[in-house]
Amino acid sequence: MKPKLTGLIAAPFTPMYNDGRVNTDLIPAYYQFLKQNQITGAFICGSTGEGVSMSVAEKKQVAEAWAKCTKSDPDFKVMTLLGGTCIADCIELAKHAQQIGLYAVSFTSPFYFKPANVEMLARSIVAIAETVPGMPFYYYHIPVLTGLGFPMFDLLQTLDGRLDNFAGIKYTHEDFMDFQSCLNYKNGAYDMLWGRDENMLSALAVGAKGAVGSTFNYAAPLYHDLIDAFNNNDMENAGRLQQKSIDMIRLLGKYGGISVGKAYMKVTGLDCGEFRLPVRNMSAAQFEDFKSDVSQLDFDTFKSSLLTVNNSL
Repeated sequence: MKPKLTGLIAAPFTPMYNDGRVNTDLIPAYYQFLKQNQITGAFICGSTGEGVSMSVAEKKQVAEAWAKCTKSDPDFKVMTLLGGTCIADCIELAKHAQQIGLYAVSFTSPFYFKPANVEMLARSIVAIAETVPGMPFYYYHIPVLTGLGFPMFDLLQTLDGRLDNFAGIKYTHEDFMDFQSCLNYKNGAYDMLWGRDENMLSALAVGAKGAVGSTFNYAAPLYHDLIDAFNNNDMENAGRLQQKSIDMIRLLGKYGGISVGKAYMKVTGLDCGEFRLPVRNMSAAQFEDFKSDVSQLDFDTFKSSLLTVNNSL
């Protein structure tokens, strides 16, 4: 049995300056913000973190900033997404992550030259993970973006026994039959982190204990309350809270998609800038309309709190 991550793990946005440069100066304040809201870790440089839009050098800068500000906090686990197109870059980034003291690394399937079958995906994982022995390695399953939909139960069976440091899967998909089978494989031998915030209640019902999400950045209290309601068998309240999450997430679709998360962050008081091309950001006028819609959600009653932030950061 390998150690498992529990609670809410945020998928942080990568802060950007107005000219599009990575703003690592904001990361210590970002870490404080997450800690204040009882977040247990950070999954950096993922989809929310625009990892695919960043260079190897920039990913290293972001990883170093997170490593530096969390090095005295072993309870806050930082994992970085290595990428998913160039295995050599992934190996370089994995070794760097281990050198600077991050907790774990993650890898998603190559999405241009796609693996032909589960065995070829497993070989890609082994090629990277074996270069960082002793460091937990997670596969990131997100078929809506990679276009690769192999059952993760098949991947666990294929990898089982081939890597000492394969920890589990960040599961961002809606196949609950597959997810539950993975949770129960070999009596729960692998860590299964849920990745769909809008389906959190359903994931809890089949046994999820840890989750990685973008909306945990700005609405952590909502999910803490949802988990408490579920644990207290108050399913009516848990369902009501999940619907609040869904209503909040619907605004992402209304205003342009993933970039809207940074608009939510701006409303909380932590401005992370905008997304890089080719992602579309909302106009100033749209942001005013967005704030009006957000107020109708009673967002202030469940948003993450910005208690104290060093203004020099």
